[in-house]
Amino acid sequence: MTLPHPHATLVKFGYPHNLVHEGRHWAVLVRPQQPTLGSLVLCATGEATAYGDLPPEAFAEQGELVPRIEAMLKRAVGYERINYLMLMMVDPHVHFHVIPRYEGRREFGGTMVSDSGWPGPPALAESIPVPSGLTAFLISNFR
Repeated sequence: MTLPHPHATLVKFGYPHNLVHEGRHWAVLVRPQQPTLGSLVLCATGEATAYGDLPPEAFAEQGELVPRIEAMLKRAVGYERINYLMLMMVDPHVHFHVIPRYEGRREFGGTMVSDSGWPGPPALAESIPVPSGLTAFLISNFR
């Protein structure tokens, strides 16, 4: 299922091309710029621009998605910590940047990706484009 009229925040983060999973209230997208390997965006599909404006059902669905996201990223990347960043200054619709964190580097398809900010805050400005095949790989690991 894809939304007939996705909002601008979804489109900016690659919807529907970067889509890993779409629920009733949330879309899980591969983040177009990867500060760490496997970085995602968990984006509300509705028009809310404040977290508190989401319906109760969205919070319930988010509670179901977070363990699935973390299990997928643990299998795919072997992260040591995970950061959920709600940065809605430029992109106004409710969304979280999901950044798997690790010491050292991770490799996918011949591309090595370091966590440049480890052990501090993620270095979002030090990002690379999504390695070829990563989106399909993450989709196949989302259970």
